[in-house]
Amino acid sequence: MGDLFHQLSKQVDRNARRAVRVYQRELPEFRRVDVSSHGLAAMMDFAVLLRRRTAALAADEQPFTDDDLRHMESVGQERGERGISAGAQRQVLTLHSTLTLQEIREAAGPDDIEDVMRMLRWLGPQGAVAQAAYTRGFLAGQHRSVPFAARIQHLTLALLHDDPAAGQLAGDLALSHHGPYLVTVVTIRGDTRRLTAKVRARTIETLLRVRRTPMMWRKPSEFVLLTPVSEAVGTLVATEHQIALAVIRGLADTVGRPLSIGTAAGPTGSLAETADLARRVSCVAPAQPRPECLHTVADVMIELAVAQLPAVDRWLDDLTRRLSAGPDLIETLAAYYDNDMNRLRTAAALNIHPRTLDYRIRRAHELLGFHPATARGVRLIGAGIARARADRTQ
Repeated sequence: MGDLFHQLSKQVDRNARRAVRVYQRELPEFRRVDVSSHGLAAMMDFAVLLRRRTAALAADEQPFTDDDLRHMESVGQERGERGISAGAQRQVLTLHSTLTLQEIREAAGPDDIEDVMRMLRWLGPQGAVAQAAYTRGFLAGQHRSVPFAARIQHLTLALLHDDPAAGQLAGDLALSHHGPYLVTVVTIRGDTRRLTAKVRARTIETLLRVRRTPMMWRKPSEFVLLTPVSEAVGTLVATEHQIALAVIRGLADTVGRPLSIGTAAGPTGSLAETADLARRVSCVAPAQPRPECLHTVADVMIELAVAQLPAVDRWLDDLTRRLSAGPDLIETLAAYYDNDMNRLRTAAALNIHPRTLDYRIRRAHELLGFHPATARGVRLIGAGIARARADRTQ
């Protein structure tokens, strides 16, 4: 046995005690669940066994045995049955990997380079096998003790974090996780104090009856929905659009508040980035009391750009302030652009005479110094109107 493995074997108890302290310090669920002496003893026993077997097997370059993996699975199952969340389960695996590397660094001497490389070669495949066994047991334990709606939210969180464990979570729920998803982020406007944890949990249960698909609350003012997409990434297919919209309308009925909706499509494994884009769209999208559409980047490109550039925001604010001198110029020009600058259709939509419309357009020209029907007018006034509409619905 090389000196690295000898040192790791000598330091098993010390390293295990430190690991237990780290888990309890970093993971509130482990502080609550394992407060009893029996719980602490079980944690310590597992931490010691795992390190002892790792040092012995890596030294001989042997894999974990079936008995080893069954034991890891049983520990995962026991924790799943006790209600440890998927987030805590993911964190404990991350902490264990970090601590393992720290322990190797501390034990390695200046002449242990070959042993270190042997250990790292062993850790890659064997670490993955061990994590899979632990996760398999954890999911089995959750299946017995955690409600379906809670497990759906665990899957959603794993997908949004691009967690490799999402595949096992999806399989446990009999859901596919391959291919792209339409990620829809909903920002609930106004007072959300009545959306307590209990109300949010009941809402998930209700919406899952509309569609069995990943969804979760990130906080009382933000809801996330993942809809599998069968077509190419980036293509918003009508079917998926309608599926997501049906769920969001159910959400609107429950919360009774205007919703700002942002959506983007992306592949599994890159959903963290996709969700970030959908969230940005949601933050600037107009609020809808009764959802009629899902807003994409193309719908709110101006608002997204303005949100990143305060100077542009101030300039557009001044533009709309000048138009507010009226009469009803912002609403008139919005209708004018909505009707592709057709005078008769715009006048009919506003229920005014075409000459009244002509007067208002001239008035806007006088106030701004450029005509609304020019390319410059469409670009600048259109941006100002988009900003004003967004402000009005926040």
